Amino acid sequence: MKKTILTVAFCLCIGNLFAQDADKLRDEGDAALKAKDYATAVTKYGEYLKQTNYQDTIRIFNCGFAANQAKNYAEAAKYFDMAVKMNYNVDDSYVGEAMAYRNLNKTEDFLTTVEEGLKAIPDGNKNKTNLEKLLYAYCIKQGQALQKKGDTAGAEKMYKEVLAVSNKEYQSNAYYCLGAMYYGNGAKILQAATPVATSDPDKYASEKAKADKDFTQAKEYLDKAVELDPNDENSKKILASINDLLK
Repeated sequence: MKKTILTVAFCLCIGNLFAQDADKLRDEGDAALKAKDYATAVTKYGEYLKQTNYQDTIRIFNCGFAANQAKNYAEAAKYFDMAVKMNYNVDDSYVGEAMAYRNLNKTEDFLTTVEEGLKAIPDGNKNKTNLEKLLYAYCIKQGQALQKKGDTAGAEKMYKEVLAVSNKEYQSNAYYCLGAMYYGNGAKILQAATPVATSDPDKYASEKAKADKDFTQAKEYLDKAVELDPNDENSKKILASINDLLK
């Protein structure tokens, strides 16, 4: 009986020591966060949360925030995802997770996070606007990079991702990017074919047909850009040129 009592007392003592250690780590994480020592905050919170089986939603979110600030984006994405799944500070957590994936350049994870966030966050919430802004900036930048490499299909996919937002200015700009890209492609084809217009009319006609296909696609996108923004002079200028080329 005495041995049993001693064993129980020993276990209680060990449990109290673990609890004290966890509390110490939590407090050290809080102090580091307050001091803007973000790397230390991530370390202390990480150890604390592991010991407490990831039950403290406040520190899970704080750890995600600190990790983003410390440029430890993989950890930030992990902790913000936990916060989302635990339904804690969901709107800020989606924005934090999206920013982490953006900085990791994980396109599919970024797009999935933004898509889920836009569905989960109610209209009128500033973080829905923030997610749309993140999506617009990322997709336009990625689209332009792919376009520069000659990857028209990849660029088109990225530009079209912007069309999911509610912001009409973002939508109009995305349509302009799409239209300008196809107009540029058609212009290059036509320019390359022009020298053989007389010497090889059949080849010229074939290349002209390819260019016209791109011009027609460009016109479709640019018409939508102007429909959304009647003051879009850049789109109107390209449309006027396309209309002349398609005569």
